[in-house]
Amino acid sequence: MSMIAPRRVPRLAGSGEFGFVHGLRAIVVKRFSSFASLLLRISGCALMAPLLAGCIPTAQAPDLDLDVPTTYRASGSPSPKNLPGADWWTNFHSAELSRFMRETETGNFDIAAAVARIIEADAAARVTGSALLPSLTGNASVTHNQSPSFSSVGGGTPRTLYVASLNASYIVDFWGKNRAALQAAEETAFFRRWDHDTVALTALSSTGTTYLAVLGARERIGYANEDLQAATRILTLIRDRVKFGTANSLNEAQQVALVENLRASIPPLQQIADQNIAALGVLIGRAPERISVAANSLQKIAVPRIAAGLPSQLLVERPDVQAAEAQLAAAHADLVSARAAFFPQIQLTGQGGFESLALQSFFSPGSGLYSVAAGLTQPIFDAGLLQANFDQTKGTQDELLADYRKAVITAFSDVEKALVAMRDLAKEEATLRLSLDASRRAFNLAEDQLRAGTIDYVTVLQTQQTLFSTLDTLSQVRLAHLQAAVTLYQALGGAWQGRTGSGT
Repeated sequence: MSMIAPRRVPRLAGSGEFGFVHGLRAIVVKRFSSFASLLLRISGCALMAPLLAGCIPTAQAPDLDLDVPTTYRASGSPSPKNLPGADWWTNFHSAELSRFMRETETGNFDIAAAVARIIEADAAARVTGSALLPSLTGNASVTHNQSPSFSSVGGGTPRTLYVASLNASYIVDFWGKNRAALQAAEETAFFRRWDHDTVALTALSSTGTTYLAVLGARERIGYANEDLQAATRILTLIRDRVKFGTANSLNEAQQVALVENLRASIPPLQQIADQNIAALGVLIGRAPERISVAANSLQKIAVPRIAAGLPSQLLVERPDVQAAEAQLAAAHADLVSARAAFFPQIQLTGQGGFESLALQSFFSPGSGLYSVAAGLTQPIFDAGLLQANFDQTKGTQDELLADYRKAVITAFSDVEKALVAMRDLAKEEATLRLSLDASRRAFNLAEDQLRAGTIDYVTVLQTQQTLFSTLDTLSQVRLAHLQAAVTLYQALGGAWQGRTGSGT
């Protein structure tokens, strides 16, 4: 699986310099620094003590401790050896399946949408991070006018005023509100990457089970055609015996019913195959008419040998678990930001530049101008808005904490159920193969004895029905066994070796 390299959303660096004089920036920075220091001292003396004495809610980090087992009940002792890599589907030894999996990675629309959500989340993080930097605006103007002169008629003195300035505004993130908002945006970007992995794993697993369903339906169609041919042979023998009086019309009618039932069972199976091919088209992003599935049987598809003693630590990298944890971290950062809203907001603004009537003296000491202002905003009465916002964010964190714990327990449950299914279906398939060998021998003997006229029709009918039923059941069990292997790979997170854990 192609992966987008994991990365922390970088904190934004300072912007480039404007094309004004370097000294202008120095003036603004110097004045900003002195006024910021002054304002913080004032706010510390005048506001900090009475404010911190009030009832400001706390933003506690969620407790992620869970009582989880180190091994699975249906698995052996933990061992990290022989774990499949990212291309886990190659363990089915089907080149056609691998081809469809690769097409899913590149053509699936849900995966493409998940990649777009990653780009969107990265951009949102950059937008949020911009609040940690001052906003700078450059202005330049030229004003030309002519003053009236009383010494001469129609005369005047032309005047041209040049003004260049740089305006700056900055909110001091003293309480960490903006930084917490940036952290929440970064964690959301992480969530989008893990969500992408979850979407990709789901799409690939769906492609695997759908492809196997096509082959399973086709295999059952093949068995039904074989059964139909065998039942037709028996019908011909019975009709011959009816002519000679050694069989009756009831025997013939019963065999006709069996033949027609077999013939009627084929169209629904063909419908299953065709509908799954259509579903496969959606998964790989192509019209069903463009899809060609060559295989007709499950017999050449290998059942993967899952390593014994799977360590439970694998679930730490399961993408939906990681996504739930990232959402929880984002919610906690939102809670920190909501708490910081109770404290005063400190905003600094400044303007610096040059003003001159003569362009050649534009940068002279007397032409400089600057102004710096500082303001402090303290919420006093908001009708409970800040507290309600905090409580809402706290409720979201508690909800996501419950979702995270559920995701972990669900992961263990999914793996346990898949392991049990793999174990029990393997036993059932092995038993059915023994039953199939016995049923086939019984049917061949019954057909030979029917030709010799030494067996009654009831026994022949029973051996037919047993053989046909065993063949169909075996095909369904093998399909379930193979699909259970796909489900186990999905339950364990798919890519166990070299998982980087963040997006495609």
